[in-house]
Amino acid sequence: MTMTDISAITGEAIYLVITTAAPVLLVSLTVGLIVSIFQTVTSIQEQTLTFIPKILSIFIAILVLGGWMMNNMSGFMVRLWSNFSLYIR
Repeated sequence: MTMTDISAITGEAIYLVITTAAPVLLVSLTVGLIVSIFQTVTSIQEQTLTFIPKILSIFIAILVLGGWMMNNMSGFMVRLWSNFSLYIR
C-alpha cells in the first residue's frame, strides 16, 4: 500500500464525514438562526431558549436522514473491507 492509496482513502473518508454531517449541521444552524432572530425581535434574552428547538430539530433530521447517513457510511466500510487484501500487500 503506497502513500497515494492512504491519501486517497483518507480524502474519501474526510469527504464522507463532511457530506454526512452537513445536512444535520445545516438544520441546526438554520434553527439557531431563526431562534436568534426571534429573540432579537422580541427582546427575549434567555440563553436556554435555543437548546430545545435545536435538539428537537437535530433528532428529527437524524430520523429523516438516518438511513441515508448509514448507507453512506456502510457503503464506505464495505468498499474498504472488500479491498482489504489489496491494502495488506
